[in-house]
Amino acid sequence: MAASETVTLVLGEDSLLPESPADVEDLVRLLRGHVAQLGARSVQGTSALLRAQQLCSESIPEGYMPSRVYLVRLAEATQELAAHVEPGECGPKATRGARRWRRPKVNVLRGAVFALALACLVLAASVPRP
Repeated sequence: MAASETVTLVLGEDSLLPESPADVEDLVRLLRGHVAQLGARSVQGTSALLRAQQLCSESIPEGYMPSRVYLVRLAEATQELAAHVEPGECGPKATRGARRWRRPKVNVLRGAVFALALACLVLAASVPRP
């Protein structure tokens, strides 16, 4: 969860580029920490992990634009790595083929409740009165 919040700080539509080099360093440090945590929970040798680790091993470039480009690339790599790691998982992905249930949309639930209520109404209307 914290990784996605940090990535949103960098890649979010409403987020602005950091103004000072210290802000860039702070965000890079946070992203590198997230890569280390996510790397421990992901399958070793995946392309997302290798890309993120390679970016983490590089130093922050000098200059305004190169440092911001590096920050964005690191945030994208962190986001890609986080997509490969299931939230709440404590180890590598062990249940790769397990079925995951999608949450139904609100309108589907409303339709199901309406159909159930209509069926109860029809059943109540068909019962003979004494």
